[in-house]
Amino acid sequence: MKVTVDQNSGFCWGVVRTVEIAEEELEKTGRLYSLGDIIHNPVEIERLSHKGLVTITHDQLEQARDAKVLIRAHGEPPETFLLAKRLGIELIDATCPVVTKVQERIRLFYEKDFQIVVFGKKDHAETIGLVGQTNGQAIVIKSVAEIDVIDFRKNTVLFSQTTMDKVTFYAIRDAIKAKMQAVFEVGTFEEVAIDFHAKDTICGQVSGRDKKLREFAKSNDVLVFVSGKKSSNGKVLHAIAAVENPRSYCIEDERELKKEWFEGVNSVGISGATSTPQWLMERVASAIEKF
Repeated sequence: MKVTVDQNSGFCWGVVRTVEIAEEELEKTGRLYSLGDIIHNPVEIERLSHKGLVTITHDQLEQARDAKVLIRAHGEPPETFLLAKRLGIELIDATCPVVTKVQERIRLFYEKDFQIVVFGKKDHAETIGLVGQTNGQAIVIKSVAEIDVIDFRKNTVLFSQTTMDKVTFYAIRDAIKAKMQAVFEVGTFEEVAIDFHAKDTICGQVSGRDKKLREFAKSNDVLVFVSGKKSSNGKVLHAIAAVENPRSYCIEDERELKKEWFEGVNSVGISGATSTPQWLMERVASAIEKF
């Protein structure tokens, strides 16, 4: 049985940057707080915890005065930075530059009095940070079915959480356009030009893996996708793999493997989310080879 690790999978550069920043601080001081899980991968979090990384919640921020606090790649709303400043807590901002750019663009449109719509998951850390750029006024939706919460009489701009899927983003864009046109034609508001923009802010490293993952999934009898259960990106990518290969299984680590998945199988592919470390995929591959 041939077992192959997908060389196009694993940490995106934003996650690599965040982990490197954390490790540099831990090398110097041996202690660092992370405001929320540094990444959505419990195995990597455990590895970093052995180096001195402590995960805290926002409610615990006030007690975190004996070490620096890391802002993870997902970013934070402005009020977090203001609170830390007021408490005299030193932050290390490891927000992914891609996310930072989306935050800046949202603020720009918000200051121009646009209605901000974010395609994302309301409770996801990144989306909370994006909504925070609008004083909590942005509208968050995750499907075409939810667009009726939008006021189609207002100048509007659509953004996306960086780890969502492009197909749904553009379906939402087209649905909003159609709805605005319909509202205009029935004359339910004054005949003024409504300005609508759709900004595809999905990370290129995430969307770019789509095609390669499809090919990799089809080229193997079985695909094992390694991802933290909290990973939004992991859920999207595993769903893509499962379309191409019904024998696709999602696990957090090698302890979840089942021997029967590999009976009579000639080839197994190992892939992972942008928050999955390469060393973990290699460990899963070694465990499968022992079967």
